[in-house]
Amino acid sequence: MHVLLIEDDPTVMMGAVQAFQLADIPVAQATTVEAAMQLCARECPAAVLSDVCLPDEDGFEALKRMRALDAEVPVILMTGHGDIRMAVEAMHLGAYDFLEKPFSSERLVEVMRRALEKRRLVLDNRRLQALVASRPEHGLVGQTPGMVEVQRRIAALAPTQVDVLVRGETGTGKEVVARAIHEASGRTGPFVAINCGALPESIFESEMFGHEAGAFTGASRKRVGKLEYARGGTVFLDEIESLPMTQQVKLLRVLQERAIERLGGNESHRIDCRFVAAAKEDLKALSDAGAFRADLYYRLHVASIELPPLRERRDDIPLLMAHCLRLSAERYQTEPPELSLTQMAQWMAHSWPGNVRELRNVADRLCLGLEPEARMPAEGNPVARSLSQQVDDFERHLLVNALTHCQGSVAAAAEHLKVPRKTLYDKLTRHTIDPTGFR
Repeated sequence: MHVLLIEDDPTVMMGAVQAFQLADIPVAQATTVEAAMQLCARECPAAVLSDVCLPDEDGFEALKRMRALDAEVPVILMTGHGDIRMAVEAMHLGAYDFLEKPFSSERLVEVMRRALEKRRLVLDNRRLQALVASRPEHGLVGQTPGMVEVQRRIAALAPTQVDVLVRGETGTGKEVVARAIHEASGRTGPFVAINCGALPESIFESEMFGHEAGAFTGASRKRVGKLEYARGGTVFLDEIESLPMTQQVKLLRVLQERAIERLGGNESHRIDCRFVAAAKEDLKALSDAGAFRADLYYRLHVASIELPPLRERRDDIPLLMAHCLRLSAERYQTEPPELSLTQMAQWMAHSWPGNVRELRNVADRLCLGLEPEARMPAEGNPVARSLSQQVDDFERHLLVNALTHCQGSVAAAAEHLKVPRKTLYDKLTRHTIDPTGFR
C-alpha cells in the first residue's frame, strides 16, 4: 500500500517524501490533481495527502474526485492558509484530517499511520464482506472491536496456509471462522469438518487415515480417510480437547510429517490439507494439568484466533439479530417481523449463555410466529445500564432498523429517519455501523 502526495511546492514535497521514507511508508508524487488522477487510474492509493492550493484544481476538488473513485480512501488536506471555516468544510466533504502548515514530520507521520491503519481495516472488511456475499450462511457479522480483530486475523492468516487454533465458548461461531478461513485461503479442495468428540476411538484411524483392503473384518476394499479426501482443502477439527491421549499422539505425528499410513498398510501417503482446530476449553490450562499433550498444544498454537462471547460484544446484538432474522425469513419463506424496543432491551440485557447459536434460535422462533416463546428469561437485571447507555441502545436500534428496511441505502435511511445524510453518517460512525453489511 502506498501514499499519494499531491503538492506543487518542491520544498514541502521533499520534506514530506523524506518523512515518509524514514517511516518506511511508500509514496507516489504528483504536482497537479490531473497527474494524481492518472496515477490513481493505474493503482488506487491507500491514502492521499493533498495541498489545498494547486496549479490546476484545488484540494477540495481533489478530495471529491478521490472519493468518487473510492469513498473510503482517507484523504488528508494541508494548507498554509487554513482557518476554522476551511477545516470544517474539509471535514464536511469527507476529509480524514486537516493539517495546517507548518507541521512537524512526526505529526505528519502520526496522522498518516492512523489513516493507513483505517484503510487496512476497510480493505480487510471488504474482503470478508465479499465472502459473506458469496456464502451468506457462513458470514461473520459484527463491528465491535473484538469482532473487527477476529476479521483482521482471518484476513491476515487465511492466505498464509498456516494451521490455526480457534478458541471460544460453545455457540460463538468457531466453525463459521474455520469456513471463512477456508473460503479466503484460495484452497480449491473441500472443507472437511470432523467432530473429535463424536469420533469413537475404535474407528479413529480408519476414519482419519483410511484403511487397506483386508485391514480388519469387513474391510473388503481400500477406503480413503478424511485427511486424504481433504486434498487441497481444509480439515476442521472441532472440540479437539476431547481427543484421547492415544489419538493426540497420532494426530501430532500427522501435523508434523504431513503424511499418513492407512490402517493395515505400510506405505506412507503425503497429504495436502490445512488444519483448523477449535476448542471451547483453554488448551494451555489443560496441558499444564496433564489433560492435553503440551507438544500438540504448541504445534497447534502457532496462530490463534480468540472468539469473544456474545455478552462481551452486546453492541453487535442489533446487527446480528437483523442478519439472523433475514436468514430465518429466507429459510422459512416468511417476512421478517418488526422488532419492538422491549424486545431489544431484553436482548441487550440477556447474558446469552448459548451465544450466537442461541440468538439464531430466537430469530428462528420469531420468524415462525412463536414470539411469546422467544422472549428472554428474566435474569434479575444482571447488566444494569446507565441512562446514556440505554439512549445509545435505542438510537442504535433505530439506525439498524432503518438500514435493514432500506437495504443499506444511507440516502433512503436518512429520508426515512428525517435527518440530514451528514448527520446520519456521523451517527453510523459513532456507533461503528457499516451500512454495506445490510445490502
